[in-house]
Amino acid sequence: MAHVHDHDEHDHGHEHGGRDHSHGPGGGGHHHAPADMGRAFAIGVALNTVFVLVEAGAGLWTGSMALLADAGHNLSDVLALLLAWGATVLAKRAPSGRRTYGLRKATILASLANAVLLLLAAGAIVSESIHRLLDPAPVDNLLVMATAGVGVVINTATALLFMRGHGDLNVRGAFLHMAADAAVSMAVVVGAAVMALTGLLWIDPALGLTVAGVIVLGTWSLLRDSIDLAMDAAPRGVDVAAVRDWLAGLPGVEEIHDLHIWAMSTTETALTAHIIRPRQDDADHFLHEACEGLAMRFNIGHATLQVERDGAHACRLSPLEAV
Repeated sequence: MAHVHDHDEHDHGHEHGGRDHSHGPGGGGHHHAPADMGRAFAIGVALNTVFVLVEAGAGLWTGSMALLADAGHNLSDVLALLLAWGATVLAKRAPSGRRTYGLRKATILASLANAVLLLLAAGAIVSESIHRLLDPAPVDNLLVMATAGVGVVINTATALLFMRGHGDLNVRGAFLHMAADAAVSMAVVVGAAVMALTGLLWIDPALGLTVAGVIVLGTWSLLRDSIDLAMDAAPRGVDVAAVRDWLAGLPGVEEIHDLHIWAMSTTETALTAHIIRPRQDDADHFLHEACEGLAMRFNIGHATLQVERDGAHACRLSPLEAV
């Protein structure tokens, strides 16, 4: 809720203006994941669960550690998809009781868990690849290639289901999981083909190490962004200095303090700020224009502004060290 705080009257009364949730082009301030993401998660989980069972069976039949390792990697991604899917469902629940923001933060926690799972999967690939470098063993290359080839198709198709949801960090995590799976499966196909032609058994684990490195590089930014959002940092892409300067440049504004910008979820951004503005005869219009501008310019759709008439010295939150 936007507030007008009058320090001149010394009774600390509040004149309330309405909170303005403005929706600009492309969704304005409230960027929700596409409506069909639930369907995408359901298809992705079903396809990958079936493939994990098939790949694990083929790995046991052929004695291929590459297929078994890839099956384990795919299983971790099925769990990751379930986490992400559950988080998007929880995020839609209405606020209640002590959870005044609802369960939107679950999407951030899920994206963080997904990043950790990806790194753990990469560690498992590295461990297995090193083991196979030290103790190589022949396998049925044609069956390995066929099984891994199916994995490439399924994982690529699943990744494409999440292409339209990249504005949501949680959906982006699901996309990275599936894209990484497709890369791992392709490495298994290539490794088996080269081994069939050359008989060089070390090629497969060497490719495994390379793919693990690619997974780590692709996951690092997801992990960093997830930790930032979990720590209530301003979302990547929101320039805090630019927001402050824009608010300070609004008509009649003398100073901005106690400015905070954080993520309510992987798709929604909130802001609170105290604005020193002695002239208050157009308070409602000012608040509406300010909230509309924050949504249109910075995709900040949940703004709470407290407008103060007196100087910053009258507000205990004006010092920079105050939070």
